[in-house]
Amino acid sequence: MKNPKTLKHSLTREQTKLERRAKRLYALAACFLLAVTALAVPAFAADDPLAVVENLSEFIFSLIRAVGLILLGYGILQVGLSFQSHDPSQRSNGILTIAGGIVITFTKEILTLITG
Repeated sequence: MKNPKTLKHSLTREQTKLERRAKRLYALAACFLLAVTALAVPAFAADDPLAVVENLSEFIFSLIRAVGLILLGYGILQVGLSFQSHDPSQRSNGILTIAGGIVITFTKEILTLITG
């Protein structure tokens, strides 16, 4: 068996550079997505208190959806990088992250189905 310390450094220099670039690009895209989502949802004040609560609820669910989409994209990135490095544990973590991202993205619809 190989030493765990040597397994950590088994990637080539080019592969680690590619992983760093992909993670930086993904972080930039995630920040951009959060900024666009926060700006795209207007919260109008109304005389009706129920309308104010509804607007706040829509805003919160849009933020939750943005986080879910970010997790979904990060899971896809992990699965893609796992095929390059042939790491099955990274692949399983990526698949679990994709599943969690899907659940978080569609939280509002799931709650609507549960409550009726």
